Amino acid sequence: MEIFKNSVLPKEEYGSVTLFLKKDRFEITTFRKEIRYINNRKPIEIEYIGSLLEDLKRRDFVINTLCMDKFGNILDYFNGKKDIENKIINTVGDSNYKFAQDSLRILRAIRFATTLNFKLSDDVKKSIIEYKHLLKSLSYSRKKQELDKIFLSNNSKYGVNLLLELGLDKELELYNLDKIKLSNDIISIWASLDVNDKYKQEFTSSEKSIIRDVKEVLSTGINNYSLYKYGLYINQIAANILGIDKSKVVGIYENLQIKSKKDLQADIKKLGYKAESIEINGEDANITLDKTIDGDNVKDVEDYFVDKYEAKVNVGVVSNIVQKELMLQMKKQMKQKVLLQIFYVSHQQKKKEMSIQLIKIN
Repeated sequence: MEIFKNSVLPKEEYGSVTLFLKKDRFEITTFRKEIRYINNRKPIEIEYIGSLLEDLKRRDFVINTLCMDKFGNILDYFNGKKDIENKIINTVGDSNYKFAQDSLRILRAIRFATTLNFKLSDDVKKSIIEYKHLLKSLSYSRKKQELDKIFLSNNSKYGVNLLLELGLDKELELYNLDKIKLSNDIISIWASLDVNDKYKQEFTSSEKSIIRDVKEVLSTGINNYSLYKYGLYINQIAANILGIDKSKVVGIYENLQIKSKKDLQADIKKLGYKAESIEINGEDANITLDKTIDGDNVKDVEDYFVDKYEAKVNVGVVSNIVQKELMLQMKKQMKQKVLLQIFYVSHQQKKKEMSIQLIKIN
């Protein structure tokens, strides 16, 4: 700590120091023995030692025991190079003991096999099957972290097959893992899975919203209105899950005349008004304008929407004590197969509103 001022001590008392040197992160750890674990996961009693060999015995897998001294010499006490050459995952010592001691090692074994394209030894496979039930007590945060790395690997299909082969899908509560749709987008991958609320708690609010919208599109199907309501990204995720060519979805989206409320804002701006707010709720969009439409400008508004949308505009004026209502009703079967209706209301209280309703046509 005196030599490296930017070093950081972790919360746990494991004799480790994290050091940041330029853009690299290093973890410096004192040799130790782990005497006792709790909850098949966390060491709660350790002993600092002076033996590298004894320290390496606590490692999970043989491939992780290779060391280098300050002279550049490779120290290989457990034949780690041999396992790397043979592309196989073995535990350091008894497999049953290692997985019973720390259940996270089960997922780490799958992850290393996936990312390195290595095989699991027969002993490792047998022990994983024997102790896979311990995964139920592993935190969802740690499970998701390992699964994310497996799912995003270039060899992800192999990893998923290992999870299924060893029966880990049930222990991980991934009940439709055999239906997973892999991609390079982790949110898209999780959206294809049926997971419980405890997994969902590990997502950000934005990620939860994306997954919720994808599920909605999956239930209703991809159509012109779903593209308008949820946008291209959500529908592309749904297309990946449904096995639909995403380029076709892009083509449909590009042909929409109204893609989002930004298009409606642009319409209002061209007419010389400003949309103070646009609230979209289901198939309705309510727009509050910055000023009342002058009677002389009604024809301009009418002509604009006729020219742009080839709409038939019916203007009606209804008067009563409370308000005057000017309704511009525009009906046209556009490329996104919706009806566009615009209602402008001028209240005595000088509240100006334009309501635009998008109605799906069957």
